[in-house]
Amino acid sequence: MIIDATHDPELASWVESANATDADFPIQNLPFGRFRAAASDPWRIGVAIGDQVLDLQATGLVTHGDMNQLMALSPADRSSLRHALSSGLRRGSAHEKAWRAALRPTAEVQLGVPCTIGDYTDFYVGIHHATTVGRLFRPDNPLLPNYKWVPIGYHGRASTILPSGQGFARPQGQLKGATDEAPRLAPTERLDFELELGLFIGRGNPLGQAIPMASAEQHLFGITLFNDWSARDIQAWEYQPLGPFLSKNFASTVSPWLVTMEALAPFRRAFTRPEGDPAPLPYLDDEANRRGGAFDIALEVRLQSRAMREAGLPPHVISHSNFADAAYWTAAQLVAHHTVNGCALASGDLFGSGTLSGPRPEQAGSLLELTQGGKQRIALPGGETRAFVEDGDSVTLAGRCSRNGFRSIGFGPCEATVMPADAGTGGRTAP
Repeated sequence: MIIDATHDPELASWVESANATDADFPIQNLPFGRFRAAASDPWRIGVAIGDQVLDLQATGLVTHGDMNQLMALSPADRSSLRHALSSGLRRGSAHEKAWRAALRPTAEVQLGVPCTIGDYTDFYVGIHHATTVGRLFRPDNPLLPNYKWVPIGYHGRASTILPSGQGFARPQGQLKGATDEAPRLAPTERLDFELELGLFIGRGNPLGQAIPMASAEQHLFGITLFNDWSARDIQAWEYQPLGPFLSKNFASTVSPWLVTMEALAPFRRAFTRPEGDPAPLPYLDDEANRRGGAFDIALEVRLQSRAMREAGLPPHVISHSNFADAAYWTAAQLVAHHTVNGCALASGDLFGSGTLSGPRPEQAGSLLELTQGGKQRIALPGGETRAFVEDGDSVTLAGRCSRNGFRSIGFGPCEATVMPADAGTGGRTAP
């Protein structure tokens, strides 16, 4: 991905809120998503700029509201669209008067899942997470021998991916303790979050045609924040021999804005393996991937209990990490591996990264790690403690990219509140 005039840190927008130093969506970002004024309205394609949403159809740059169709554009057409948006939104643009009528305050519209998600694969790229969790269950052999050779993943449930802000009910399933004679059906007692990123496919590939490393990133449209909620006690009983099922498919939360691969170009890092680790097989190796396949995305998890909200206490940061430090496999490698057997991908397909824990204990991307399986409770402001997520708790993920000489960009919030098991969701949003 090329760094060009759209990344110029001196660019400013006539949308003044985009020029604030802490803005997630300056003119250098320009992420895409879907919005509507009311639940009965059709979705429209929007671009986030400051605290506003630009109605892309109202600008005349697109003639339809199909986000998946836009995501399937060629890299050249996507670049042209980005340049047109950057030109039209910068100070002094001749489009300012006309485009002002196409703006909607973000606070006054409904944001949704950023596109229609047809399929969802959850990967396991966080090596520190895999090692720590493995150590909890296999102290002498925490990392299984295939981990450093093959990107591990499983097929998830796309129908329960929820937009940021929508709450969900505590799930139930079969639970069986170590001393129980038989399992029982009950709400999970060990509900957990997972700090992940979501990678969205733009252009698909024909069935039977593998995507090589050299062109893998051309098939990626952008990245979101992603919380793959997990019921650890249900998972412990069901995961052998075929892996997660009811412990994972009840809810996942995704942020509404797709930060494009073009916007992320300044925040690349070299991708290296630790000394002594095996080199990837040739189909997973590429010079460009080694030179800049990693992305410097700082991540954070915040938790706010019901009692904290009622007392006026803000969400409390309980963890932080970085995609580049946490991931053992790159985005390009995930695309190449997913299709090496001929699997066909489609526009809007989602890859979950897997939990992105850093190398230090305080950088854990789940409560399972932060509390050592529930043995060491974490303290919250106001005197509460947590081993796992409780009813009324709200968990928010945040992400930001920063580099000297470039304008910082963000991802917007990824937030959900857990309701009691018998509450349902009813389309309600979090308080």
